[in-house]
Amino acid sequence: MSAKKDYYELLGVSKTATADELKKAYRKLAMKYHPDRNQGDKDAEQKFKEISEAYEVLRDEQKRAAYDQYGHQAFDGGMGNGRGGAGGFGGFSDFSDIFEEVFGRGFGGGGFGGASRGAYSAGQTGADLRYDISLTLEQAHQGFSENVSLRKSEKCGECQGSGAEKGTKASTCDTCHGSGTMRFQQGFFTLERTCTKCGGAGQTIKDPCKPCGGSGRVQKSKTISISIPAGVEDGTRLRVAGEGEAGMRGGQSGDLYVFISVKPHDLFVRQGDDIHCQVPVPMTTAVLGGEIEIPTIDGTKAKVTIPAGTQPGEKFRLKSKGVNIMRSTRRGDMIVHAMVEIPVNLNSEQKKLMEELKAANLSSKNDTHHPKTQSFFDKVKGFWDNFKG
Repeated sequence: MSAKKDYYELLGVSKTATADELKKAYRKLAMKYHPDRNQGDKDAEQKFKEISEAYEVLRDEQKRAAYDQYGHQAFDGGMGNGRGGAGGFGGFSDFSDIFEEVFGRGFGGGGFGGASRGAYSAGQTGADLRYDISLTLEQAHQGFSENVSLRKSEKCGECQGSGAEKGTKASTCDTCHGSGTMRFQQGFFTLERTCTKCGGAGQTIKDPCKPCGGSGRVQKSKTISISIPAGVEDGTRLRVAGEGEAGMRGGQSGDLYVFISVKPHDLFVRQGDDIHCQVPVPMTTAVLGGEIEIPTIDGTKAKVTIPAGTQPGEKFRLKSKGVNIMRSTRRGDMIVHAMVEIPVNLNSEQKKLMEELKAANLSSKNDTHHPKTQSFFDKVKGFWDNFKG
């Protein structure tokens, strides 16, 4: 028998590796060599046993200290107690936290959920399903209902989900005696795997139901009504309980998760529960004051009073003209951004008027018409005075 490999080398870590580094290294290797991903590959199975044995020792501070001092001899000498040796530490199930992170709940079950045992466990919860829906901003604001057609597994009506032909029933598996698992001893390490005869169900069906082939479920198309509440935001995930895949052999159905995206709008930008809108304001209206009419998310019109002397970028708030707040009677606000528009393509008469306005401004000793301009040049003068000094 060949000598055992160094545990640190097996995991590809240094002898000073932290617990997190050990866990990360094992998780990566377990994903690569897991028997369920390497069916029939004896080398991968052996490698998986070796790295699991190494991690079982090194993750325990006392065992790691003993290994660091005595090497593999620390665990020789018949120290087992029928539970796998090396002080009687547990079997393969001790790694459940690792494998849930690596393979997800119910490796092989698929979907968001699934059972915590093999892919064919009796009473296994069905996989969750995902459905993506894209809404306009108006639909997100008002709420939306849609009937969607999904192709998914449903409980078999012939056997009512049992998987057994009418008049028959499942019997306890004579290989795993109903546990659904088989254990193998590898030195001091105990490996637990899904029973190959019953597929982890713990029961075997002598006369499987013909329509479902013994699974207890069949593929069907089903129309589901999805109701999206008013005020829903981009990226929201809604759960429709029990509308996922049917469970195996009478197991509980999974859930349907609806992922919502909201399309960009030509006029409005949503920020939280508020609606922002950039509105062009004629220069004359900004100078003299006036009133402009704007659209709202409801499809109605609203009037905004523009005070005389309105500057570009000034904001006006319209209370409760934003989007609905989900599951509330309140609404956000609408923020109007005044984009003062400079006229172009002036005719000769208009240019003459602008020249007269320019001349009037230049003749004024104190320019009170452009307070920001005056303030800016006052600061410029101070800057140059300080610079020269």
